[in-house]
Amino acid sequence: MRRDLDTGTNDLLAHVEDGVAILTMNRPERRNALSGEMLEALARMLAHCEADSAVAVVLLTGAGGAFCAGGDVKGMAARDDTPVDDLDTGIHRQRISQRATAGRLYQMPKPTIAALPGAAAGAGLSLALACDLRIAADNAVMTTAFAKVGFSGDYGGTFFLTRLVGSAKARELYYLSDRVTMQEAERLGLVNWVVPADQLMQRALEIARRLAEGPRVAYRYMKENLNRAVAGEFGDCLDLEATHHIHTGLTEDHREAARAFVEKRTPRFKGR
Repeated sequence: MRRDLDTGTNDLLAHVEDGVAILTMNRPERRNALSGEMLEALARMLAHCEADSAVAVVLLTGAGGAFCAGGDVKGMAARDDTPVDDLDTGIHRQRISQRATAGRLYQMPKPTIAALPGAAAGAGLSLALACDLRIAADNAVMTTAFAKVGFSGDYGGTFFLTRLVGSAKARELYYLSDRVTMQEAERLGLVNWVVPADQLMQRALEIARRLAEGPRVAYRYMKENLNRAVAGEFGDCLDLEATHHIHTGLTEDHREAARAFVEKRTPRFKGR
């Protein structure tokens, strides 16, 4: 059954269905460029989804044939040069926003998926890279874009891109800000799947529902293990894996899966 969520703004749409929370950035006239209202709503919805036991997976996408063009450059150009806040306040607000959006996508103990119907640029690319998995339409493109508008980059893009493609390639993609086709993105490991545009949401939902039907406790600890493996020490990763492996071995899901293996049937996971 579908359950709509009140985001407080039309800039972000959200609903939950079959254990999947679908969050849609909804400014198609601006290629879903980020607005203040959208970012605040995204932060609220991600916090809600993390705490909602009915949500097993979060799927982030964009309306109208684009994923997200990043910051609203037209809006930036229209503003005058008078600072609204002092520098320290602006930096603090930016830090809060980044941790509540890209940070939560990366760290929440549930699988997150980005479905790219079109361009993912700047901070929009960062949000896509913050997700655990990415699926893209074959006509989508990616670009860091920051160098072309005189920015250094935000929302974790340098962290995610460096870990996905390595330092040298990440520097190339940031310094030159060239467009990356989905064929190249798949080769680089920036996306997991590339599909025809008219099949994007169908395939994305198939993957999301498959995860939603899986062992939720195990996924929680898999994600923590994988995130720690990126930045942690090898010995710490081994110790954490041992703790989580023994823990998940005591879950009802594990016992059900073991019985299903012996009985040669598909396990019915309950997330506990």
